[in-house]
Amino acid sequence: MKRRGWRRWSRFWRRGRLALLAGCLAMTAAGCSLTGGGQPDKPVAAPVEPEKPVTDPPPLVQPPAYQAPLTGMMLPQPSEARPVMVMINNHPAARPQSGLTQADVLFEVLAEGEVTRLVALFQSSAFTEPIGPVRSIRPYFIDIGKSFGAIQVHAGGSPDAYEQLGKEKIADLDEITNAGPYFWREKSRKAPHNLYTNLENIRAGAQKRGLDEQGPTGPVYAFAKSEAEAVGAMGTAAQDAPKVDITFLWKSYVVSYEYDAASGKYQRSINGSKHTDLNNDQPLSASNVVVMGTDHKVLDKEGRLNVRLTGKGPALLFQQGKVKSLEWRRDKVNDPVRYYEQDREVAFRPGQTHIMIVPLNPSFESHVTYGVPGGGSGKPDPA
Repeated sequence: MKRRGWRRWSRFWRRGRLALLAGCLAMTAAGCSLTGGGQPDKPVAAPVEPEKPVTDPPPLVQPPAYQAPLTGMMLPQPSEARPVMVMINNHPAARPQSGLTQADVLFEVLAEGEVTRLVALFQSSAFTEPIGPVRSIRPYFIDIGKSFGAIQVHAGGSPDAYEQLGKEKIADLDEITNAGPYFWREKSRKAPHNLYTNLENIRAGAQKRGLDEQGPTGPVYAFAKSEAEAVGAMGTAAQDAPKVDITFLWKSYVVSYEYDAASGKYQRSINGSKHTDLNNDQPLSASNVVVMGTDHKVLDKEGRLNVRLTGKGPALLFQQGKVKSLEWRRDKVNDPVRYYEQDREVAFRPGQTHIMIVPLNPSFESHVTYGVPGGGSGKPDPA
């Protein structure tokens, strides 16, 4: 009997332990456990990740919304300064000149002595480096400046130029008569090839003389709105012209422009040597090169000229390695010369424009030769 009772007790004890163990396991599975005091553990909170800082989205970059009046280049803010025209010495002793790579428009025109002069127009650029060497002015240079409403910067002038400046009350800064302190002489060069100024001095002199009016607010020329439009504007009639050679009077003085496809510009050279800017050692280049022919007349024994800049005449436009014939026109003396193809003004590529003015004598074609495939040369169609 005792053995049978003991077996019953043992079975009861084993069942009780098993039940207790099962209950404990169930409580553990439910996230609870018994502690020494028989109380369940407090629930443990899940770890809280730190909040990430809230950052503003990057600001939207607005594309340039304003067009430079003389270059057609897009700018982040309007360029409303009055244009500045500087007479630049082009004597061999004056080269390389300073500031010409910053010019919006560059003219080259004959002066007396069969030497050319450069007329540099600045409007959209702002730089502190020198501009020069500065030289004297002539009536037809004054006409160029008037057509852009420019402040005309020079050092002296011919008698008829001084007469015109006074009679028409032209806005000018003359190193000799009214603006000497805004120029300086460089000791590294000999006079008269060493006179310089800069835009800061010009703007200060213009403000003191009350000449700092607002400039043009819109494009002066017609400009292509896209690269596709610029390519299409040349048309199928345009001929290949990767290089152009221009003579004025002396056959020993040849200005050349050679097309650089990488930049889309024509690079300028004189007698086979790159024409560079002394400020930055960069070659002069242009998106548009225009050669226009007009009447030149010798006025006196000094060789002073009258260059006709009204009416019309033949012209060539070099763009993107091609050339086409145009007609230049200027009816109003206060308007710039414009360029037409079948009564429609042609569109320039945005960028710098160089305008070469050559005589019609003996013919326009005699002053211009341009390269064609195969190493030959082309001549413009007679106007």
